[in-house]
Amino acid sequence: MKLDILAIAAHPDDVELGCSGTLIKHVKKGQKVGILDLTQGELGTNGTVESRYQEAATASQIMGVHIRENAQLRDGFFENNEETKLKIIQYIRQYQPNIIIANALEDRHPDHGRGALLIKDACFLAGLSKIKTYDIHGAEQQAWRPKRIYHMIQDRFSEPDFVIDISQEIDQKLASIEAYTSQFYSKNGQNELTYISNPDFWEQIKSRSRMLGKRIGVSHGEGFHCENTIGLEDLDALKLPNLA
Repeated sequence: MKLDILAIAAHPDDVELGCSGTLIKHVKKGQKVGILDLTQGELGTNGTVESRYQEAATASQIMGVHIRENAQLRDGFFENNEETKLKIIQYIRQYQPNIIIANALEDRHPDHGRGALLIKDACFLAGLSKIKTYDIHGAEQQAWRPKRIYHMIQDRFSEPDFVIDISQEIDQKLASIEAYTSQFYSKNGQNELTYISNPDFWEQIKSRSRMLGKRIGVSHGEGFHCENTIGLEDLDALKLPNLA
């Protein structure tokens, strides 16, 4: 299946937290959208590998994405080396996405920044025909380079290069995050208290989306970074708050 957008992130729930509203918006537009989790999140304080897979499947259904895969790199210890690059190149060539959404280039969790650089390198190298990779049937894959890479804003806030209006998608976004019952705040107290299972973290998620939405004059938004200059068809394409 060829995808319009492939979101690649270090851990199950990274995508839900950082860019699920945008993915949902593009699914609604009839585009093909997929997710690749780099690791199984096996080092998380709460939950198990099995529960994370179940939660990711539930979240994927809520978002309506077309595929979700897991590269099964080592949580906390994967490296940006030849082996991992080749593995990610295989996925990029398999799904031939036009757009990649990746982890933040710098963040609280070291996997996020390291993952972002791995994804960025793999996107470039996937377009080089002299790098040979093969699909699960042993057939040689064609070179493919995504047209654009955008980086989500994660735990550490940074000024976005652009913001997507997710006002109509915010309820689905929050529902997809809530699918990770082992990771976030639980009213019955079943999860060990961590940075992300603290009830304040849940409120911060909603506050962040409101703050970003306010920047462009809407209720909720998701921010992204782009290392290339962003072009617009014309001035009417801008979404800005009213000056009055």
